[in-house]
Amino acid sequence: MPAFLIVLYRFFRGLWHGLKDPQFRGLFYWVLGVLGLGTWFYWRVEGWSALDSLYFSVTTLTTVGYGDFYPHTPAGKIFTIFYIIIGIGILSGFVVLLAERSGLMKLPKDMPAEKAKVEKSDPE
Repeated sequence: MPAFLIVLYRFFRGLWHGLKDPQFRGLFYWVLGVLGLGTWFYWRVEGWSALDSLYFSVTTLTTVGYGDFYPHTPAGKIFTIFYIIIGIGILSGFVVLLAERSGLMKLPKDMPAEKAKVEKSDPE
């Protein structure tokens, strides 16, 4: 249980500090927008409740896909195709930035200038 609380603390700390960065904040708003769009669409077109629509949007974009909900209308199926393609990319980019801000993952830094000079001047 303490390990879960530590991870939860690091998650919210990373989210809080990440929201100070404009790039992170912009991606966060895109994630909220994509989830909101999916929730609204499934609520209106498929006739699901708002909670069921949000649940389906989250499980679809996180690729969990339990299979308990699925679109029945042709419009819902077409929307879901594009929703998955676009939404997974946006959500995965956000998760990578959040993991970096939380300290759970380190992205590689650019190559140092000294090493770049050595490789550039090395004739073969």
